[in-house]
Amino acid sequence: MTISYADAPSAVRADIVAAHERAWTRLADPGTWFSGVTRLAIAAETRHAPQCPLCARRKQALSPYGIDGRHYSLGVLPERMVEQIHRIVTDPGRLTRTWFDSVSALGTPETEYVEIVGIVVTVVSIDTFCRALGVAVHPLPAPVAGEPLRRRPKTAHQRGEAWVPMIHPKDLEGELETPEERTLAAYWGGVLANIRRALSLVPEEAYAWFQLVETQYLPGRWMRDFANEYRAITHAQIELIAGRVSVLNQCFY
Repeated sequence: MTISYADAPSAVRADIVAAHERAWTRLADPGTWFSGVTRLAIAAETRHAPQCPLCARRKQALSPYGIDGRHYSLGVLPERMVEQIHRIVTDPGRLTRTWFDSVSALGTPETEYVEIVGIVVTVVSIDTFCRALGVAVHPLPAPVAGEPLRRRPKTAHQRGEAWVPMIHPKDLEGELETPEERTLAAYWGGVLANIRRALSLVPEEAYAWFQLVETQYLPGRWMRDFANEYRAITHAQIELIAGRVSVLNQCFY
């Protein structure tokens, strides 16, 4: 679908428009583990989560784990997926390994968990951009027919670095075989940062997410190039804003 910010009160860079269009269109495509229909249902539930009374009570509680109840959902996805989506959207700063294990015990594989995260953060990111700009959020696209890829990376391992397995850059050689997959390999080659590897159990999701991140923030090669300023504000100003937003969102990375 076509994304436009022509009516926005401020000009939007062309690369941001293109990145948002690419990411938004991709929501409707068959993913690695979910069909386009299910991916869009996850996107819709992501938008619905802030209206959930259970989540609101948990957010106000000293501990969210002492509040029982059933989520106010759209009724399309299983409760285990709704729980994951709602908690990530409404109270991500208090997620725990015990909570993650409980979601897994209900039947959500690690691979599906990661793809859900990728969809949620894409929707939240672009919707937040729209709200900050003062324009309406984009309508969700129509689903694209087709089957999910359903392929788990052979070299994704659980080394105790995270709740889910990740690919280590040294393991990439031979992992990805098609030209598109080799693009992914080049993208991660030599990069050890966990934040860049976090979604690598579903490589296509990780790559798509960081295409969006680098457009809205800074490409990796620019981040440490303090001799040049590539945006309308400086490195220091970018990091001041990022740090403040992280604190408000209880992001402890």
